[in-house]
Amino acid sequence: MKLAHLTALLVCAATIGTASAQSYPQRPVRLIVPYAPGGSADIAARLVSEAWSKSLGGTIVVENRAGAGGNIGVDAVAKAPADGYTIGLQTVSLAINPGLFPRMPYDTLKDLSPIGMVASSQHVLVVNNNVPARNLKELISVAKAKPGKLTYGSAGNGSTFHMSAELFKSVANVSIVHIPYRGGGPALVDTIAGQVDMSFPVVSAAQQHVAGGKLRALAVTGSKRTPLLPDVPTAAEAGLPDYTFETWFMVFAPAGTPKPVIDKLNAALNTALATQANKDRMLKEGFEPTPTTPEAARQRLEKEMPMWARLIKQRGITAE
Repeated sequence: MKLAHLTALLVCAATIGTASAQSYPQRPVRLIVPYAPGGSADIAARLVSEAWSKSLGGTIVVENRAGAGGNIGVDAVAKAPADGYTIGLQTVSLAINPGLFPRMPYDTLKDLSPIGMVASSQHVLVVNNNVPARNLKELISVAKAKPGKLTYGSAGNGSTFHMSAELFKSVANVSIVHIPYRGGGPALVDTIAGQVDMSFPVVSAAQQHVAGGKLRALAVTGSKRTPLLPDVPTAAEAGLPDYTFETWFMVFAPAGTPKPVIDKLNAALNTALATQANKDRMLKEGFEPTPTTPEAARQRLEKEMPMWARLIKQRGITAE
């Protein structure tokens, strides 16, 4: 009788969940971006939200809630009601931050339910025109000949600019001094001005400066070339085969959100990402759509979190 009662409860819960998903959404869905407007996460969210709203049959409203390397906004999602009306979009920092911050306000794997991947974007290693290196191999040779003499600027401790550079230093086995800035823009400006020797900006931010001859692009960080800089080789092509870094963007809901709702959000997202108009808009901004299942998104988190934790510990990287 107990078993029959439990089975009836499970069937009832599944029926309610399915019915809830069928009528969902009945009001606007908040998509929290844990950074200020204008950054890559904000741009990715706004690029996809319109098409996603249409395929979902509702309205998705982007809300910026910045602070603490993205932790404040993600925590707001983690602590929201698990009803599908508050979701979030975060970068690869979702996997990086647990190893970077000694105290996290949420447990990434326990408190969040991945919905799916949205897109990925590349960074590019650029040097100012005074650096005596015409390609990646020459830069590594200069760095090894003068350890600690070269400098790179980043968007701040723990940023993707910072982590892509630290991964590069680890793989290339070179010593280059980190100069953190309050954002990627100032770091890029000072790279052009020669205040720092190099930086690792996103491709879309660096493209015009490379085209205008203000910066020299030595390699993109992804596994393949980007149409925004088609003549710039990947790091592997340029002589560093074990180095790859991509910023990815994932959407998620609070843990406990009914699976039928997660599945409906995922299906609508993947439909939006598949439309040619949306693909074209995203590629123009340097994003490559990467639709996945919720399970594949979780697997990526589970794979990358320990990897970043090891690198952070090995390099002595802190959030301050």
